[in-house]
Amino acid sequence: MPDSPASSRRLLVALAGQPNCGKSTLFNALTGVHQHIANYPGVTVDKKSGAYRDDGRTVELVDLPGTYSLTSFSLEERVAREFLLTERPDVVVNVLDASNLRRGLHLTFQLLEMGVPVVIALNMMDVARRHGMTIDMATLSRRLCVPVVGLVGHKGTGREDLRRAIREAADRAGQTAPATLNYGDLEEGMAALQARLSELPSVQAAVSPRWLAVKLLEEDAEAERLLHDCLTNAHGLLDQARRTAEDFAHRKGLSASDHVAGCRDHLAGDIMATCVRHQDPGRVSLTERVDRFLLNRWLAPLFLTLTVWVIYELSIVQGYELTKVTWPLLAGLRDLAGSALPSAGFLHDPVARSMGLWMVDSANALLNYVPIFLILFALIAILEDSGYMARIAFILDRILHRFGLHGQSTLPFILGGVFAGGCAVPGVMATKGIPDQRARMATILTVPFMNCLAKVPLYTLLINIYFVETKGLVLFYLSTITVIFALLVAKLLSVSVLRNMETAPFVMELPHYHLPTVTGVLRRSFDRTWLYIKKVGTVVVAVATVVYVLLQFPGLSPERDAHYLTRAETAIVDFRASLEGNPLVAAIPDQASLVTLVNVYTDYRADRLLASSREAAQALDARITESHPAFAPFLLRSRDPHARAAQKALRDLAVTRKSLRREMKDERIVNSVLGQLGRSLETVTQYANFDWKINVALLSSFAARESSVATLGVLFDQAEGENRTLEDRMGAEQKAAGYTAMTALAVMLFFALYPPCLATTIMVRVQTGSYRWMVFSIVFPTVLALTVASLTYTVGTALNLTGLQMMTAVYLSALGLLLMVGLFRQPFGRTLARPAYADARQDGA
Repeated sequence: MPDSPASSRRLLVALAGQPNCGKSTLFNALTGVHQHIANYPGVTVDKKSGAYRDDGRTVELVDLPGTYSLTSFSLEERVAREFLLTERPDVVVNVLDASNLRRGLHLTFQLLEMGVPVVIALNMMDVARRHGMTIDMATLSRRLCVPVVGLVGHKGTGREDLRRAIREAADRAGQTAPATLNYGDLEEGMAALQARLSELPSVQAAVSPRWLAVKLLEEDAEAERLLHDCLTNAHGLLDQARRTAEDFAHRKGLSASDHVAGCRDHLAGDIMATCVRHQDPGRVSLTERVDRFLLNRWLAPLFLTLTVWVIYELSIVQGYELTKVTWPLLAGLRDLAGSALPSAGFLHDPVARSMGLWMVDSANALLNYVPIFLILFALIAILEDSGYMARIAFILDRILHRFGLHGQSTLPFILGGVFAGGCAVPGVMATKGIPDQRARMATILTVPFMNCLAKVPLYTLLINIYFVETKGLVLFYLSTITVIFALLVAKLLSVSVLRNMETAPFVMELPHYHLPTVTGVLRRSFDRTWLYIKKVGTVVVAVATVVYVLLQFPGLSPERDAHYLTRAETAIVDFRASLEGNPLVAAIPDQASLVTLVNVYTDYRADRLLASSREAAQALDARITESHPAFAPFLLRSRDPHARAAQKALRDLAVTRKSLRREMKDERIVNSVLGQLGRSLETVTQYANFDWKINVALLSSFAARESSVATLGVLFDQAEGENRTLEDRMGAEQKAAGYTAMTALAVMLFFALYPPCLATTIMVRVQTGSYRWMVFSIVFPTVLALTVASLTYTVGTALNLTGLQMMTAVYLSALGLLLMVGLFRQPFGRTLARPAYADARQDGA
């Protein structure tokens, strides 16, 4: 018998289901390692696809975003629905949580109305049995007119049965009619609308007329758009749908959409009554017993604080310790890149080398976060799979919602550094799971206000100069005022630039607690980290190139270049003079060999610092002896007086060269586009009392927050022979210029609200998928920070206040405004979360 057409072609299968139904675990069990993670075009929702071989053909499996329905409220719902309508999968596997069947059936009914071949994957059968539930799958299959397969996804139980059901459903596509839900008093008008839609070939070819009729009566905006796409004139049908819905609402006092939802819930309850039996309906489940503690009014904050502390400690603190292991590897890659690029000159490097190493350094700065991300994503996966992540959102949502945020905004803020020591990059990354798009954007744009670890050095520097007697109080103010500003800014954004952004009714389900699987946690951690590496790698090159050009050009003038060249030639003459009569001078007969020697010496000293043991150092010496035998006496320890004299002379020359190159670099920065911009900005920043040096330091900190102090250390350089700390040098110079603690306060407030660093702005671009929002994340905080800093300095100076008095005034004003905004209630309500076990007990009633 010849193969049917379906058996000889590639099958496209979609996995659809509600959040926390075990869909991802089932996807991993079906596809194994043959997976690909990307994003749906134009959005940041994960697109996970994989493939497996079955009965001689390839089955491509696409894991759709978890969604409770196929309406147009949320991004996930629209993405899932768009995929089903445009891609037309051969089979849709509807994954249901067997222990929470009634809630999941709402999505099932909508899939059946779409007319797609459906297979029910009844997952978590082991959990249902532990809850005393027995499900009659044969009766359930007859009620829904689709095959039903029982599964335990994390153990792989039922996997082959599901593959067989998918294969058979694809072979029978179009041969059986799906079940249709009867909508009672609305059915007559719906049937009439469906009949008219069925007469239109363009509609028949695009979508199920039954599904479209239901959506039109529900006044679904995306369904109306779809009808317009199918017809040149859809006003007649839309008018009919609107009249039918209005007549029904007038007769019954209930909207058509509410009636549809009620009919679905009634049918779900009827199916539960005929297909599910509870052995002990009054038994209190383990999940409910655990929630009595974890969601207790007084204990919930303590458990939440402990959870947040563990996440922070393991991912940020311990993960950062792991970077001490990975950084030598990245440094080794840099050395490898350096050896492949053109060699460095004595003073000037080829553009290919300097730009190439700049790119490598930029990439390394981001790749250095990989250990943090691996741990962070693993912990997030554990929280998600266990069911506690939904409870975190539930605990804090009421407070954060008042400021346009979401309960799941908590974790990004913690990772960003609520008090001090976090990092905005993983904080922005962690916003991916926030389902409300408006709240997600507000979180992305305010996470950088948190006190990342890189902000602390500048705070420490200025506090130790201007607030020596009140260090603790000022640091407390800075640590908490950023949270206050973040909440206020989130509220401002949500009612202004984000007001038209899509939002969704707050639908939250507190699922049963589950024990996460090691395989699932590790797979998700590696998948998300790899996605970060790929995406950031494509953006960082472009942004780093722009920053490089702005810092390098126009470069030194010919006169200054000649000045440094003369000093270099003098140092070389002195070096050769010190080696006069030394037989080792034969190893450097010309200028090229001397430059090579200095480069080898520089690389050797860097590698020697990375040598972690005596054996590693000896191996390095052996490599030098083998690769550069003529240079070895200049580098390796020796008692030979000629070698020791040569080593001292080379060390002095290398120090001079390093000093000259640093001075040239500093002068090039001052004269660069960014440096000149710092001077030109004085006309604007004068109201905050910032001079060009502070401007350049703040501009350079855009590449990395730590650069602010490093740049100030260069700009406030010390005279030859002095050995003073940066606090002494900067404090003496600024106080001599008339700067006070009010200036320092303005700088710190500006820095607290300053735009995110380069790595974070790249992550904003990745998470939003928009250069427009990336630019906004730079411009808006700059304007806000400069306004706050200027007002602080101007008002404080006019009132003749001290720095501490003005800091207290700013803090109390911001706190008072926060309380006023927080007490203002939203004009719309939020749906309360319902525990999954509440439905289970209702089903058993």
